[in-house]
Amino acid sequence: MKSFRRELWFHIPQRRQTVDITDQVGEALRDSGVNEGLCLVNAMHITASVYINDAESGLYDDMERWLEKLAPHEPVSQYRHNVGEDNADAHLKRSVMGREVVVAVTDGRLDFGPWERIHYYEFDGRRRKRVLVKIIGE
Repeated sequence: MKSFRRELWFHIPQRRQTVDITDQVGEALRDSGVNEGLCLVNAMHITASVYINDAESGLYDDMERWLEKLAPHEPVSQYRHNVGEDNADAHLKRSVMGREVVVAVTDGRLDFGPWERIHYYEFDGRRRKRVLVKIIGE
């Protein structure tokens, strides 16, 4: 069995943004040489997520508004975590959106349903963060 590891690095200049990383993960898969197996994509920071959904700007906006209603950034004083910080909402948003995705690899390709894409969602940007891509299989 083969095992392949790659880190994708991001520096999002604003607090929150969604980035479609499907092509970068697909490139890692091609470089891995794995034809049949599994691909794990994991946000390696507790204020960011990786998720699968449609790549459509209206959906990005809807998700942003929905998450902001669930865990609003302001007022920052509403969160106990924010003593000396201002990112408690980012931790909560990550808890809702999740840490990672696993995608089947079939015939050397990410085995998606219609419209599925892999996204990195940054909730507390303005510094360098990474995503782990781990691929195993034959």
